[in-house]
Amino acid sequence: MTSAALARFDGYGVLITGAGQGIGAATAHRLAAEGAGVLVTDLDPERAARVAADIVAAGGRAESLACDVTDRATIEAAVAHAVTAFGALDVLVNNAYSCAPDEALFEDEPDDVWERDLDVTLSGAYRCARAALPHLVASGRGAIVSIGSVNGVQDFGNHAYSAAKAGLAGLTRTLAGHAGPRGVRVNLVTPGTVRTDAWSGREGELSRVSGLYPLGRVGEPEDIAAAVAFLASRDAAWVTGTTLCVDGGLTAVNTGFRQALATD
Repeated sequence: MTSAALARFDGYGVLITGAGQGIGAATAHRLAAEGAGVLVTDLDPERAARVAADIVAAGGRAESLACDVTDRATIEAAVAHAVTAFGALDVLVNNAYSCAPDEALFEDEPDDVWERDLDVTLSGAYRCARAALPHLVASGRGAIVSIGSVNGVQDFGNHAYSAAKAGLAGLTRTLAGHAGPRGVRVNLVTPGTVRTDAWSGREGELSRVSGLYPLGRVGEPEDIAAAVAFLASRDAAWVTGTTLCVDGGLTAVNTGFRQALATD
């Protein structure tokens, strides 16, 4: 499963939330391929079990567990499970999120939608970090990597989701300041559009959006998994409190503006 060149996580215990599909599943596969024992958690236990089984079939170490990041008890159970299964918890990847579609008018947005997106996406990461932090400190090489979004940087719609992802950037900075002296690094990956199940049936939209990216394509889950692996590894031993944009250049280059000028 691993090679000398890709064994950065030998002996590591990793917990990933929302890992039953998409970015979370790709990250679970990537870290397991580099030697980690991975606890695949998801609100849907069957999805989590399938990902863990695929990792084991490929020669890696993985277990699965249902976990609701809005529920403190299930989070603490997941952390305890990871520590027992792998002997330690070295890496937490906060990937679980909720993203409800916007109403046509902001004033029609219902409170429960706003609260759900923030509860899962932002408060869920807070709860997981709180439960995991003592174990990450004890490991001596602990790292937290959260999955943000370009929605937290610029306007791409989705009021509550965007506010939650922007909040993750703030939490990353404050937690990095708190946890750094305790030996734990905290970083954020901000993806652009990534081809996941969330875009199922919307291939036409993905094709149109691709033209807005300087690199000419949308992202794949493996693109984000690679960034997470870097930030979680000792290759990033002097990196904390940072936001790493993995967005094909979307937030750096105004492709639409350039295209508008080029039409004259």
